[in-house]
Amino acid sequence: MTSFISAWIWSERFWLPENVSWADLERPPPGVEYPRLGDLLCALPLAAGVFLLRLLFERLVAKPCAHILQIQAGVPRRAQPNDVLEKVYQSKTSPDTRQLEGISKQLDWDVRKIQRWFRVRRNQDRPSMQKKFCESMWRFTFYLGVFIYALCHLWGSPWMWDTRQCWYNYPFQPMSPGQYNYYVAELAFYWSLMFSQFTDIKRKDFIIMLVHHLATILLITFSYANNMLRAGTLVMCVHDASDIFLEAAKLANYAKYQRLCDGLFVMFSISFFLTRLIIYPFWVVYSVLFESWEIVGPYRAWWLLNGLLLVLQVLHVIWFYLIARIAIKAIFKGKVSKDDRSDIESSSDEEIYSKNPSQTQKPKDGSHTGNLNGETTHDH
Repeated sequence: MTSFISAWIWSERFWLPENVSWADLERPPPGVEYPRLGDLLCALPLAAGVFLLRLLFERLVAKPCAHILQIQAGVPRRAQPNDVLEKVYQSKTSPDTRQLEGISKQLDWDVRKIQRWFRVRRNQDRPSMQKKFCESMWRFTFYLGVFIYALCHLWGSPWMWDTRQCWYNYPFQPMSPGQYNYYVAELAFYWSLMFSQFTDIKRKDFIIMLVHHLATILLITFSYANNMLRAGTLVMCVHDASDIFLEAAKLANYAKYQRLCDGLFVMFSISFFLTRLIIYPFWVVYSVLFESWEIVGPYRAWWLLNGLLLVLQVLHVIWFYLIARIAIKAIFKGKVSKDDRSDIESSSDEEIYSKNPSQTQKPKDGSHTGNLNGETTHDH
């Protein structure tokens, strides 16, 4: 039964071009290496190593940097102990109007006071600015390092400058050590994100990002298995480029360097537009769609992979619309607005306003401090 399922999943008729078998790829000429699916098994223990490396990096590098920049862990205001409200909170962190009215009658509390209690309780569970800084610094370091490595590897490769080279003699293309290292590093990183997803800062799109990471792992694995490494490295490199500016903007925001944050976010928006709405569709996707059709010809997996790449492009358009809205505010209003996924609440502002509606607080530097407290709605 197991062998039948394995044969069905890895059907040669589905994954490989006509007249090509897995056995052909398992017997490369002397001195030549073709990708083998078993090679990627090392990504799992490496993912655990990446996760441990991240913990060490955050503790020994990121946290001292946060102290230098005076980003403190902070102690959140604690909600007044109340067994009834705590029981409701454990089942639903944001009760609806009907529930609030019921609790109000049960406790003889004003609805507004109950709403304030739930806001304080939610903020109590949220991570500190220092934790967010450490998480972003780790991502920034990884994206920068892996992008530089990929660029160094691809710069001298003929398929970076002539994408038709991705398909000549496909799938019998030798695998270089640089391609293997890049694939394993990206795969290990995304497996580590799967692990850390449950310990990282919780955001509204937790399920979406979990599915995204899983889809990315599957795409990396499948493109490696059928030796689509040349196109795969181009896709990953294009996606890594803009993430560097996003994480840098978040670091500047957490450090309260608002002008730097705004500038970096605008740079992120420009790089996102160039890489994901220009280079990716008109260079990479064009090659996978049309040049591969001309040189190799379509096969079943070809339709699947191209379909996923086109779906990704649709997401890029949606994400860029959301990013552009934030960037426009940064340009014309002098601030980067809060990412809706973060959902950071503060009851203190409302309390101040309710006491004195004619007064509002202003930041020390006279400008609004924006928030990039969660990842902008885009990713690989």
